[in-house]
Amino acid sequence: MHDGFFLHIALFNTLFIWAILISIQRMVLHKKNKFLIFADGTACIRQHTTVHHHQQSKYQRMTPLRFILLGSGLLTATSVISAPKKTDKPNIIYIMCDDMGYGDLACYGQKYISTPNIDRMATEGMLFTQAYAGSPVSAPSRASFMTGQHSGHCEVRGNKEYWKNVPMVKYGINEDFSRVGQHPYDPEHIIIPEIMKDNGYTTGMFGKWAGGYEGSVSTPDKRGIDEFYGYICQFQAHLYYPNFLNRYSRAAGDTAVTRVIMEENIIYPMFGKDYFKRTQYSADMIHQEAMKWLDKQDGKQPFFGILTYTLPHAELAQPEDSILINYQKQFFNDKTWGGQEGSRYNPSVHTHAQFAGMITRLDAYVGEVIQKLKDKGLDDNTIVIFTSDNGPHEEGGADPTFFGRDGKLRGLKRQCYEGGIRIPFIVRWPGKIQAGSVNDHQLAFYDLMPTFCDLIGVKNYVKKYTNKKKATDYFDGLSFAPTLLGNGEQKKHDFLYWEFEETDQIGVRMGDWKMVVKKGTPYLYDLANDIHEDHDIASQHPDLVKQMTDIIRKQHTENENFKVTLPKE
Repeated sequence: MHDGFFLHIALFNTLFIWAILISIQRMVLHKKNKFLIFADGTACIRQHTTVHHHQQSKYQRMTPLRFILLGSGLLTATSVISAPKKTDKPNIIYIMCDDMGYGDLACYGQKYISTPNIDRMATEGMLFTQAYAGSPVSAPSRASFMTGQHSGHCEVRGNKEYWKNVPMVKYGINEDFSRVGQHPYDPEHIIIPEIMKDNGYTTGMFGKWAGGYEGSVSTPDKRGIDEFYGYICQFQAHLYYPNFLNRYSRAAGDTAVTRVIMEENIIYPMFGKDYFKRTQYSADMIHQEAMKWLDKQDGKQPFFGILTYTLPHAELAQPEDSILINYQKQFFNDKTWGGQEGSRYNPSVHTHAQFAGMITRLDAYVGEVIQKLKDKGLDDNTIVIFTSDNGPHEEGGADPTFFGRDGKLRGLKRQCYEGGIRIPFIVRWPGKIQAGSVNDHQLAFYDLMPTFCDLIGVKNYVKKYTNKKKATDYFDGLSFAPTLLGNGEQKKHDFLYWEFEETDQIGVRMGDWKMVVKKGTPYLYDLANDIHEDHDIASQHPDLVKQMTDIIRKQHTENENFKVTLPKE
């Protein structure tokens, strides 16, 4: 009888506690910023995020409620808050260089330029042979990566500048623009850093932004970036020894993007022989800031780093160290170039040596990033991607023909031929991605958003991040995580799409068929038998031309800032 009495008391207490839990659950569902008990016995705090104004409130799951067994075998509910664990989400480092062609790396067939670290990356990861940039030029290509949209849907479709016709300001003996930058990303459409922030990542970006001008609605401080150092404006990046760089650091208390004046540079002119007396080399400075940020990562919070190095973009300029001197010996009989002051490209005496040295210097940076991950014990849980924003250029004295930089592809930067948009693409994740694998899956930059979402565990990213206030909020990508991890069904694109206003070109790839539209005229190529796109067979396949024309008309949306000529029906 006595034992039964205490049994009844224990049962009563247990039922009473569960009743309280259920009541709390019902009450706090209607309250903000309150402790919430779920039916499965887990708890969370309701948090209102400020990542993006159109996003819904998020529920962040916390420590499960632990039930402690009594000596009698009965349960009493007690909440126990456990210590934070190291993250099991993968870190991601996305390295995008500037204007590197498909054939500029040894692992893609380059014979003149040494790239041992990137080549090793390929032997330790997966090399893609049919990866495509978002556009044949910088700003819209980066926009495609950031937004998960192709250039028929994306707001940014060209290098529209905001530094023209603005007052000048004085830096030492030089004048520079008071406002710089490119057309801003659509603030009503979410971008990758905001998604990563929403999923618990700390974010850093080092290099070129090109997603909005200074003071616009789209600068790193407003778009999910915790730490930024580099160029807001890609035109400013034409100088490797600039008058200033841009910085934003949430940790340092910055409230907006600011300018960091290069005091050692501004005492010398921006053009001519004395320009090379400048000492503050932006590529090195940007890389060192990236390494400092990486060194702060301790594995407790996942991190997402975007390293948009400006190498090997024109101008052809760098420190005269062992890297450059070795190539000056290799290319003893070298070409010279007289410079182009309006574009801020200074003269070059050793054009081939300079270009090769810039790629090898970039390769050294990549090697240091991977070594840092190893030194910190973060290597096994970090995905590293290396790629380029578009195909090779002829600007600033560059000589792509000499190096065979197009990898036997037709076309250069600013063209929708393969040479302008097909780029090197390597992914490394030790233990997860098959080492030394080569893959011919067709992907484009707008596939990276869904791929990252898959890799970090975000389900149905389109539904979650669509802005319902917009009439249509486009997401054009397909995840290629199944290809990377070697499991699951890999969906394939029915087509890939590009358009570019400056040269009035549109590109569509459908399987092995490729159509390039120039000023409204379509040209059709069979890439399986004509990788150089030499033989236009449009007249032989009117059905395919019509099918691909219909694709263009369905995919193209009007944009007042960036216009192209559509093919006739």
